[in-house]
Amino acid sequence: MKRNLLDFDAGGLAAFFETLGEKPFRARQVLRWMHQSGEGDFARMSDLAKALRGKLAQAALIEAPAVVGDTVAEDGTRKWLLKVDGANAVEAVFIPETNRGTLCVSSQAGCVLDCAFCSTGKQGFNRNLTTAEIVGQLWFANRSLRSEEHPRPVSNVVMMGMGEPCLNLDNVIPALRLMLDDNAYGLSRRRVTVSTAGVVPGMDRLRDECPVALAVSLHAPNDALRDQLVPLNRKYPIRELVAACNRYLERAPRDFITFEYVMLDGVNDADSHARELVEIASQVSCKFNLIPFNPFPRSDFRRSGAERIASFAEILRRAGLTVTTRKTRGDDIAAACGQLAGDVADRTRRSARRLPLKEVRA
Repeated sequence: MKRNLLDFDAGGLAAFFETLGEKPFRARQVLRWMHQSGEGDFARMSDLAKALRGKLAQAALIEAPAVVGDTVAEDGTRKWLLKVDGANAVEAVFIPETNRGTLCVSSQAGCVLDCAFCSTGKQGFNRNLTTAEIVGQLWFANRSLRSEEHPRPVSNVVMMGMGEPCLNLDNVIPALRLMLDDNAYGLSRRRVTVSTAGVVPGMDRLRDECPVALAVSLHAPNDALRDQLVPLNRKYPIRELVAACNRYLERAPRDFITFEYVMLDGVNDADSHARELVEIASQVSCKFNLIPFNPFPRSDFRRSGAERIASFAEILRRAGLTVTTRKTRGDDIAAACGQLAGDVADRTRRSARRLPLKEVRA
C-alpha cells in the first residue's frame, strides 16, 4: 500500500526516505514541495532526480480528504465538507479578515464529549482523524485559496473544529509540528491554537511535546454548572483544570490561556457568574473570549442578548481582565462555533439522556 506523505512530520518523513535508501535532505526537499508549494504530483518536483521521482510514485502518494461540499457565507467565511472515508465527513472553515486568514480545523469525526450546547456532539464519536486528514485540511485550504497576492493565505490555524484535539494527540502533534516547521508552513506558536474542553493529561502532554497557544472551553464558572454544560468536568473539575493551565504556562511564562465562554441566555450569563470568573482569573494568567451561542436544531438554549453580553464583559474588564467578544461569522452556512456538525441525526440519542434545561439552570 502506498504511504500518504501528508501523514509524516519532518522526522517521520526522513525515516521513510531512509527506508527508500535516500538521504534526509531529500525529505526536506519534498516537505517544502508538499507544504510550501502545495504540490501533490511527484513528477512536478523538478529538483528531485528522475529516479527518485519514479521511486516515490511507486511507494507513496500525497492525498488530502476529498471535497464533497463547498459553501461561502455572505461575510466571506468559507466552509468545506471533506470526506475522510466511506462513512464519515468533517468540516474545515476559513475565516478571512483584513490582516489574517484563520482556518478552523477538525481533529475527529464526531466528538465523544457531548457538551450540552454543541451540535457536533449530537453525532456521537466515530473515529480519530489521521495526521494526513488533519494537516490535509490546511494543505487543501492553501491550495484552494492561493493567489499571486497570497500564495499561502492561511496565516492562523485553530484546532476548534469537530472533535477534542487532546483525545487524538498521536495524530494532532505531528500535524502541529508540520504547521510550525520552517520547511512546511512556518507558522509561529502563537498563530496555532489548540482548543480543549479540559482533558488534563492531554494538556500536560501537549505542553511537553509541542506547546502552542492554548484555549480552554470553560463555559461555566463553577463545578455544579460546568458538570451539566461540559460533562468532562466531572472527571477534571475546575480546580484541576486551572492547575493544568498553570503547568502549561510554565514553558512560556509570558503567555496566557484563553478561556472560551459561550453565552447562554439565563444559564451562565448572570452578573454573579462574571464575578465567579474574576475569582478564577486571579489564579491563572488568562483572557476571556465570550462567544454568542449559535443555535442548532433540537437545542434548548438561547443566545444571550447583546446588552447582557456587554454588561457581563464590563464586569470582567473592570476587574482588569482582557475580554473579547467573538464576532459571529458564517452562521448563514452553519459554519459558526458549535454548528460544525450541521444537520445531523441524533444517532446516539444523547438528547434523550440530557437533563432538561430547567435542571441545568438550577
